[in-house]
Amino acid sequence: MRVTKRTNIAMRVLMFCAANTGRLVTKSEIAKACNASENHLAQIINQLAQLNYLHTQRGRNGGMELARPASQIKIGDIFRALEAPVPLAECFADVDNTCPLTEACRLRTALTDAANAFYATLDPITLDALICDNAPLMDILQPIGGCRGAQLAPDLVTAE
Repeated sequence: MRVTKRTNIAMRVLMFCAANTGRLVTKSEIAKACNASENHLAQIINQLAQLNYLHTQRGRNGGMELARPASQIKIGDIFRALEAPVPLAECFADVDNTCPLTEACRLRTALTDAANAFYATLDPITLDALICDNAPLMDILQPIGGCRGAQLAPDLVTAE
């Protein structure tokens, strides 16, 4: 499975906001730290705000912050919301499906099972688990705040 650029950048935005809790961050800060264009970020930020992951504030002192604590944001939910509209294969598309094998092909079932396993792997991981106790990432994201008690999935814990 390939993650879309939109989801990849959305995760960068959310991690940046999580690393900088307690203040509003700007689109230009995120663009610089996360190597993304401000125009593309604007669309993604708008979508994340509509999905209630971000709270945005317009104006001179505006910016954005997480709409809820990072410990309450599950990565699987983010990926489902952002990746769900993208069909895994042509046979998943409602329109433009010209595959004559769709009704009899078992590949579609296998791909559905694989996608469900992918999301199930991400479900127990929270946003704070991605950033807390991750000093190299925090150095890149220039945090002001700290993290409290994030739990990593066992597979994500690595020896240093």
